[in-house]
Amino acid sequence: MTILCYPKCSTCAKAIAFLDRLGFAYTYRDIKKEAPSVEELIQYHKKSGLELKKLFNTSGLLYRSLDVKNRLPLMSDQEIFALLASDGMLVKRPLLVLDDKVLIGFKESQYREELS
Repeated sequence: MTILCYPKCSTCAKAIAFLDRLGFAYTYRDIKKEAPSVEELIQYHKKSGLELKKLFNTSGLLYRSLDVKNRLPLMSDQEIFALLASDGMLVKRPLLVLDDKVLIGFKESQYREELS
C-alpha cells in the first residue's frame, strides 16, 4: 500500500499514526513534492468510487485562490484531472492506495474496515 500525504497535514499525521500503531507496512509519498499524474488520478478516481469533485482539497488555499469551486461545472473530466495533476496541494489527502481500492481522506472506522 502507498499513502500520499503532505507532511504538515494533521489529518495525514493521524492516518500515519493509525497505520504505524497497527503495524501496517506502507510506502510514503509526499504529495507536494511528487504530485500524482493524470493517469494515476484517473485510476485513483475509479478505485475510490467517489465523485470526481471529491478528489479536491476544498479547504486549501490554492483551491480557493484558483476559484476552482466556480470553475468545476465548466470543466471536462480531462481538464479536471489535468488541474489536479498540476499541483499536489489541490488533491484531498491522505490518499491510501490499496490494490483494488483508494481511500480519500482519513476516517479511522473506514481504514479499520478496509484494512481488516
